[in-house]
Order: sequence, then C-alpha cells, then structure tokens
Amino acid sequence: MTNSLFAVLKKLKPFWLTLRPTCLLCLTTIKNSTLAICDDCRKDLPAIIQGCQYCGLPIPHQGICGQCLQQPPSYHKIIAPYRYDFPIAQLIAKFKYQQQWPMGYLLASLLIEYLQQNYNNSLAKPQYLIPVPQSKQRLRQRGFNQAEMLAKWLGKNLTIPTQYHLLTRVIDTPPQQQLSAKKRLQNLKNAFNINPSININNAHLAIVDDVVTTGATANILTKILYKAGATRVDIYTIARTPQTFK
Repeated sequence: MTNSLFAVLKKLKPFWLTLRPTCLLCLTTIKNSTLAICDDCRKDLPAIIQGCQYCGLPIPHQGICGQCLQQPPSYHKIIAPYRYDFPIAQLIAKFKYQQQWPMGYLLASLLIEYLQQNYNNSLAKPQYLIPVPQSKQRLRQRGFNQAEMLAKWLGKNLTIPTQYHLLTRVIDTPPQQQLSAKKRLQNLKNAFNINPSININNAHLAIVDDVVTTGATANILTKILYKAGATRVDIYTIARTPQTFK
C-alpha cells in the first residue's frame, strides 16, 4: 500500500463525517454517533447469533458444526460478526468493486467494535494482522487490496501491527465465486509464498479478509503460517457465508 493511499485513509473519517452525517443505508440524519449507520438500520444487520466455534458458520445451536466435527480446520477460529447477506453483502460489493471507501470504513468500524467486545470477553489478541494478499494483476485491475485497507483500519484502532509483506500471491487464480470447496482448494494450490526474512516463530497471528465462504483460502494460508513457525492463527472477517459449497 502506497504512502499516498495511507494519507487518503488517514483523512477519510473526519472528511466524510463532516460532509455526510447521514446513514449510508437509509440516508437519515445520524445524531450522536461516530458510525455511518443509524440505530434502526444497525438493528437490521444480519448478525450471526450462533456460530460454529471453529469456522464461524451460522448454526442453530452452540458448539461445533458437522463439517468441523468431521474435518477440523487448520486455523484456530474465525471471528465474523455478520452473515454474508443483505445489506452487508451490498456494502462489501460497493467497497470492493466500486471503491466506495465510506462503505469499507463503516464495515471496518463494525468489525473493530465486535473484536473489541471479544477481547473484553477473553479472546486473545494477536501479535500481528496479516491481510490476504492479491496478485499483482488483480491489484492493477482493482487498484487496491480491500483486505489491506481493512487491516490498516483494524490495526490502527486496535493497536495491532500489520505485516503487509509477509505473504504474497504469486499466481492469479480464477475467481473463487461459485466454485466447490474441493475446486477452491485446487484453484489455490501453490498460489501463495511467504517471506522467510520475517520472523513469525511462536507468533499468534490473525488473517484479515472481507468475506469467508468455504474457508479454503484461510486453511491454505494458515498451513503456510504454521509451517513458518506460527503457533496460532485466527481469521478476522466482516462476513461469513451462511452455507458452504460442497
């Protein structure tokens, strides 16, 4: 991420709050709030009431989902406040594909609040945040890496250092949407490299991404980080899909 983009992100919050003190969803005026969402719209967000303690998949009971019972994931756990559903899915799309930064900042702020609540309830804080990397080709096409931007906002507000150059994506794989879990794993095989000059021995890390669907990317990156010496890897994401693709 360039220094010029960092400067834009630094100025984004006060600039946006001054020019548009309205809810990003319903456009009503917001009073006495630092978030760009009104109380009524926030109550309607698709919060995960009950999630698998490993993969975060929304389930109707406490504990572990059937999939994780059969095959536990590589990572320690996924922390996700919302289902990938309306209007969270639309906010993510506007941030990710239309470069609407206020949408991204709102999503990051909601995730920050959720993580802080979890830290207050004994969730262990990681030593470093690790954004999911993009290939150079995808970065040129989109112009930015949404995971890097989220990690930047999270790191600043939660006082956690971010390692932007630990992982790199060396293969520009086809889009993951609509692929089965098995095909996603094949799609990602040998797609990532790790920087051996950065010491993560015995480190607790958290991978940052916008959405987790099957968890294929999270699992592969976790295995790479464990092989490099990490002892715990969590996944921080805004949304978790309500179902996995077989």
